[in-house]
Formats: sequence, structure tokens, C-alpha cells
Amino acid sequence: MKVLVSDPIAEQGIEVLKKAGIEVVEKSGLAPEEVAKIIGDFDGIIVRSATKVTKEVIEAGKNLKVIGRAGIGLDNVDRDTAKARNIKVVNTPTATSISVAELALGMMFAAARRLPQASISTKAGKWEKKQFKGLELHGKTLGIIGIGRIGTELAKRAQALGMKILAYDPNVPKHDTADMVDLDTLVSRADYISLHIPKTEQTTHILNKSAFEKMKEGVALINCARGGVVDEQALYDAITAGKVRIAAIDVYETEPAKQNKLFELDQVIATPHIGAQTKEGQKRAGVQIAELVRDALK
Repeated sequence: MKVLVSDPIAEQGIEVLKKAGIEVVEKSGLAPEEVAKIIGDFDGIIVRSATKVTKEVIEAGKNLKVIGRAGIGLDNVDRDTAKARNIKVVNTPTATSISVAELALGMMFAAARRLPQASISTKAGKWEKKQFKGLELHGKTLGIIGIGRIGTELAKRAQALGMKILAYDPNVPKHDTADMVDLDTLVSRADYISLHIPKTEQTTHILNKSAFEKMKEGVALINCARGGVVDEQALYDAITAGKVRIAAIDVYETEPAKQNKLFELDQVIATPHIGAQTKEGQKRAGVQIAELVRDALK
């Protein structure tokens, strides 16, 4: 058995495969057409978010039996083609939930106190103490769009800070920590809005011009979910109009986002899709996906 690891995973995961007698080939940074050229030699492939397992890749995988995604989202895997060819698709939905939830919470603190901006100002020798009067999270309303594993972890932490939690999720009728409301209610009542949903046909631009118009003046937006669930032009307009006080963004419609109009704005905190990038989360994801791929092949 032979597995292609086309995005880096924790070394502990590689060892799981090798101990099972599986040959492992690690090649990262491949375009879909490059993966398609070599995939025919492999029984399995492990990816994270960078590699796109397209229809062409899957159809070229004449020996392919399993596709492993080390992480939650499967939007980079053509699941319909995999299903049609009887290829198993596995992922690790719980491995990095805490990692992403903690980043979202950190983004909320950063937005409330404008920490990146204050750091840049202080390092420039400005000492603008009065310019950086912040806000407390305590007593504010957090609206969570998507109250699955990550959203639930965020809700528990926000509740401990004394925040009121609202959530919108068509798949969750009731929740222990959050009051379930419709989307219009959430966007109109929340002081902070955090997204934790996959990008699908239904969720693309779920926050659009109409949604921003319904929000409170001075709302803060956090997106550690997927690029494309927020209409970036609508967000830009909402920030420049003063509707959105600050936005903290980890994911973008086009990645890698080396250029983005939002980066022009001082009210935007930006990170390079690091939600799952913790030592602990990556170890869990690497080991779990290796075990799932091993079991599928054995």
C-alpha cells in the first residue's frame, strides 16, 4: 500500500502509517494537474486545505481507495466524484475545534482592545494611550453563525466571560449554551458576530450587503471559518461607512491572500488562515487522519 501526503501533517501521523507497513511519499505544493499526473501510483492521499482533490485528480487515481483530509472542511475534495468511484473520504472534524475556537476568541479580544493597532503604534514611538480606549467583552452579545463543534467551543468560552450567546444554525434546533434565533435576529442584535460554517452553495456570501445593513452600528465581525462566506466587498463598504467598527479575518475569498482590498483598512485585523495552526491541533489532526487512512486501507 502506498499513500501520498500532499500537504504537511505532523510527523506522528507519518509514523502511524509507516508502522502499519504503508509506504509514504511526502510531496507538498503540488497543483491539481501535478497531483493528477502521479496519483495513479497511490492507494490513498492525505491533504489539508491547500491541495485540491478535483474530479480530474480522482479519475486519474486508478488505485485510489481513500482520501484523507486532515481537518474539518471538505470543500477542497470533490466528494461526488469520490462517491461515484467508491472511494472513501475521511476527515478529522474534532481535531482542531479548540484551536479554531481559541483563535476566534483571541480575535474578539484583539478587536475589543485593538491590540494589533496598539502594538504597531507603540513600537513606532507614538504612545497613543487615549486613542486606544477599548471595550469589554463582558455583558456584550455574541452571535455565532454555525454552532457545531467549533461554535460550541467558542460559546462555552464566551459564556465564561459573561457574554450573552445567540446562535443561528438550521441544523441545530436547541443548544445548551446559546439561544437559537434566525439569521436576521442574530445580525441585528449581536455586538460581535463570529462565523463557524463551511462554504457551500447555501452559505456563500451569507453575510452580504443586506445582512450588513441590518447590523448594529459598531458591530465587530470575526471570520475564522471559510473565505467566501462573507462578501468581502460588502464588508469593505460596511467598514468604510462606519457600520462595522472592526473586523478580524483569518480566511479569504482568494488564498493565499497576498493582496486584498481589506488590507488597506486600519479597522481590519488579518491573519493568514492560521485557525488550525496550533502544535496540539496539528498533532491530533495528523494522527487521527493517519489512523483513519490506515484503517481504510487495512
